[in-house]
Amino acid sequence: MDLLDTTLKNKVLQTMEQLLEKHRDALLRANSKDLEAFTLTDRALYDRLVVNNDKIDGMIQAVRSVREQDDPVNREISHAQLANGLRISNRTAPFGTILIIYESRPDVTVEAAVLAFKANNTIFLKGGKEALHSNTELVKLWHRALEDNGLSSDYIQLLTLDREKTRAFLRNPPVKLDLIVPRGGERLIAFVKEHAQCAVLVSGRGNNFLYLDKNADWGKSVAVALNAKTQKISACNAVDKILIHKELPGFKEKVRSLAGALEKEGVELLVDDALAPILPEQKRMDEALWKTEFLAMKCCLAAVADTKEAVNLINEHSGGHSASIMTENQEVAHQFMQQVDCAAVYHNASTRFTDGGQMGVGAELAISTDKLHHRGPLGLEQLVTNKYHVFGDGQVRA
Repeated sequence: MDLLDTTLKNKVLQTMEQLLEKHRDALLRANSKDLEAFTLTDRALYDRLVVNNDKIDGMIQAVRSVREQDDPVNREISHAQLANGLRISNRTAPFGTILIIYESRPDVTVEAAVLAFKANNTIFLKGGKEALHSNTELVKLWHRALEDNGLSSDYIQLLTLDREKTRAFLRNPPVKLDLIVPRGGERLIAFVKEHAQCAVLVSGRGNNFLYLDKNADWGKSVAVALNAKTQKISACNAVDKILIHKELPGFKEKVRSLAGALEKEGVELLVDDALAPILPEQKRMDEALWKTEFLAMKCCLAAVADTKEAVNLINEHSGGHSASIMTENQEVAHQFMQQVDCAAVYHNASTRFTDGGQMGVGAELAISTDKLHHRGPLGLEQLVTNKYHVFGDGQVRA
């Protein structure tokens, strides 16, 4: 694959910014067709589908932020001069061809493409059928931005395949795929892993936990709980489980006050056996719910004996995405953050910050819950691999 000049790549991105601004009305009309055709009752999916002027502003800003970042390709990671005269330079290199499979969110069509292109990759965008009109309009703009700058539209391609054709594509792709990123639920991830012939980087489920330690500041805890649960229920970084230390001073009163605050915001609560006598009006949670990501105004409350029990529950049931501890005890916070096995761990803050833009990464392809090759927000610098350049003068190995 030829490495494109950074200036040329940035010209394409600048053109895309201008096209998004110029064609706002066309994007809104395309999105209205998708919204009119939406028949499911899934509020989270619907929220992700909506495109408005604020969303378009966000798309433009995502492209601009990537344009303003340094080119991640062909940077030297390390170098060595060996005794035999060989010079070795380990440098960043594009993955090659990426496939991303995602539902609903048209803004992913912008963010995934801008990141892949700036990192000198080509990308196949397999969006959901519910966003067909929006994605088609956005990819049309991408093709114009490429072609207006003398480049092939093949760098960014939209796939509109049903399940059977997607299976066939994964098993026998028309070009060599180097990386597949499924953004969705466990069924989608399992489907991709079963049929893919290349590396799969998982952007897995949320099912995030908030742990209120016995040394938690209660005012901060309630504010964080409300934000993490209710600020955006369609986000994969929203909280679904709140664990409360049994030795929290005023335990029963605080459990009731937290439940009341959540209910006031319209959250349906489910409680474990330990909290049922304190909150007798709430439904009991069953064992299966421990692993459930709700993407809805629904939350489980449970009591734990100590931090160790909280950590064990999180590591057993969470999606490996985000977890937070509320405590004024620095030692307990350190223990929690070291032992919890998630991509992002928080002390006295909402899990809603697990986001490329919020964490200073910029636009993101996904939030990786894998451990190879990267964990957390996949930004521009994470969409490259590496290559060793070895320079010699006729050396042979003895």
